Amino acid sequence: MSDVNKTVQKWHASFRKGTDFDSWGQLVEAIDEYQILARQLQKEVQSANSSDFTEEQKKTLGKIATCLEMRSASLQCTQSKEEFKLEDLKKLETIITNILSYNKEFPFDVQPVPLRKILAPGEEENLELEEEEEDAAAGAGSAEAFPPRAPALQGTLLPRLPSEPGMTLLTIKIEKIGLKDAGQCIDPYMTISVKDLNGVDLNPVQDTPVATRKEDTYIHFSVDVEIQRHVEKLPKGAAIFFEFKHYKPKKRFTSTKCFAFMEMDEIKPGPIVIELYKKPTDFKRKKLQLLTKKPLYLHLHQTLHKDS
Repeated sequence: MSDVNKTVQKWHASFRKGTDFDSWGQLVEAIDEYQILARQLQKEVQSANSSDFTEEQKKTLGKIATCLEMRSASLQCTQSKEEFKLEDLKKLETIITNILSYNKEFPFDVQPVPLRKILAPGEEENLELEEEEEDAAAGAGSAEAFPPRAPALQGTLLPRLPSEPGMTLLTIKIEKIGLKDAGQCIDPYMTISVKDLNGVDLNPVQDTPVATRKEDTYIHFSVDVEIQRHVEKLPKGAAIFFEFKHYKPKKRFTSTKCFAFMEMDEIKPGPIVIELYKKPTDFKRKKLQLLTKKPLYLHLHQTLHKDS
């Protein structure tokens, strides 16, 4: 079996896994699977080096990714008027399995997620340096000259896990982040992940919605993030990471500006202020560099839920 056929087979297995979870009512698992597959499809669509799929096939893959995110959003917001039903999503199964020969019209009137380039860390660093030089030459405030783009996605935050007797769940409210150039950040959002000491994901990765309120040196989020594992089940040495990301219109990619993290001994009810570090994100926490000497931090508030 060729590599491309193996890839398609893997996508199909992931799709079936997600729709099975969905039909069984295991919504957290379904959302996780849908979002993982959507990211994989988007990565393929955005890959400039891939010749495995034609441009038309990539467009179809992008539309499937949009449908997966729409179904995921429907599961997270039961009040949504724009509900995307499971039976509609299941109509896409034959398209995934036959993507290499599919030539019919897509069954739903959707558009691929707007392209936001996915870059390797080193590649991103080089583009950042170029952009900083261009920004310095152009002067501050030049970001306003760019035309408006399609609205950003409303995040991928997950609902709270079901409670278990004697176990503790953690809700983290991301209140605000302090940055000297807060007002110039376009479409800012946070990516939240839980990693072990080796930087391996322990939970599904979540994105907040784009923050819309900026005030002086602060960007306000005011969103609750439900950590997708009971506190007692988090291994020693694990940490919760917060990556601040924003859109770079000149290069058409989303960049990580800085990151922060919270270790297990810092989990306690109430407010907490944590330091910001320079990118690239160091999930192993071995080469940390503070972003600034100024008193600018990430402001959080923790709530613990224990089912006695």
